[in-house]
Amino acid sequence: MSDVLALMDEWGPERVVCVSDARTGMRGVLVIDNTARGMGKGGMRMSPSVTVAEVARLARVMTYKWAGVDLFFGGAKAGIAADPGSPDREAVLRAFVRALSQEIPHRYVAGLDMGLSERDAAIVQDELDDRGAAVGTPHVLGGMPYDELGVTGFGVAEAADAAARHAGMSLRGARVAVQGFGAVGHAAARRLHELGAAVVAVSTVHGALHDPDGLDVGRLLALRAEAGDAAVREYGGRLLAPGAELSVPADVLVPAATQDVIDERAAADVRAAIVVEGANLPTGREAQRVLAERGVTVVPDLVANAGGVVAAGFAMDARYSAFRPDPDAVFAAVSAKMRDNTARVLDAARAQGATTHEAAVALAQERVRAAMELKGRWRRRPRSERPGPPR
Repeated sequence: MSDVLALMDEWGPERVVCVSDARTGMRGVLVIDNTARGMGKGGMRMSPSVTVAEVARLARVMTYKWAGVDLFFGGAKAGIAADPGSPDREAVLRAFVRALSQEIPHRYVAGLDMGLSERDAAIVQDELDDRGAAVGTPHVLGGMPYDELGVTGFGVAEAADAAARHAGMSLRGARVAVQGFGAVGHAAARRLHELGAAVVAVSTVHGALHDPDGLDVGRLLALRAEAGDAAVREYGGRLLAPGAELSVPADVLVPAATQDVIDERAAADVRAAIVVEGANLPTGREAQRVLAERGVTVVPDLVANAGGVVAAGFAMDARYSAFRPDPDAVFAAVSAKMRDNTARVLDAARAQGATTHEAAVALAQERVRAAMELKGRWRRRPRSERPGPPR
């Protein structure tokens, strides 16, 4: 197990709460990273492999995402070490939120992440008898079901279009490979298709579907509704091994599955001119360096998949309201934020001679530091006392 103290630096985490329940076997963790700009807000995930270090890294990403889109909440993340396909799923989830009833919703509001759905957000609200305990609930409960609406994937596609324009390239007719066909990947593929791109590869755990002439996105979306991840098998085209989609010939690559999928070696094999990070933390620092040296434009996760953060901002504002958030207003705000932030970070990286990740983090840190200084929270520690940040 990681030493929790070793995860801490001048930015956070401010609070790490580990909980367990002997009856259900629940084990989980909440990490509240930094609340200088507002209370903790971030997704909650369920996976057998969840670790404290993983959740801390993701909480830091949330700190930077909120600051990056200039919305006033703080970074936080929660994780439950359990199988989301287990028949005990609901009992484990209820045990987790009960154990955190002193934190939710006063210090942290739950959202959706890997392994959890809109219905799970409703369960959180029900267990704590509080509409403000979670966002992302189903439409029938007055919520903003941003996974169902595909807000994050929509934002990823908008960022891809902005990056293409920045590079003097048109997305119309461009070849795009999408890793992952879940909540983010399928929505990104749908919007990319609407923008005129040719989606030439899509992958799930069952393999990578590839057609250099372009896949039938409408058919794939229909198959996904029926067969889930098995849609790539049901489609009947050429199926490659999982991971092969990262190196197929393409103009744009969208890793939208999970973290740490592009290492230094995989980065050397990427054939796309633009990488748009739909997932959180899909590239490591060495991979980012390799991509930058090869002249590959990368729209970092802090920017590219922050559409869900913008939608969550609307949902947070409407938690106790009798009125649903307006989806049209959400999509308009996501498009504007994604396009503006993409251009801003790409310009900053070029001016600073830095990677786009470094430029995005610097912008977010500047905003968080300003809030910390105004609230009397900032004390720069000597370099010898600073551990590496949990990113």
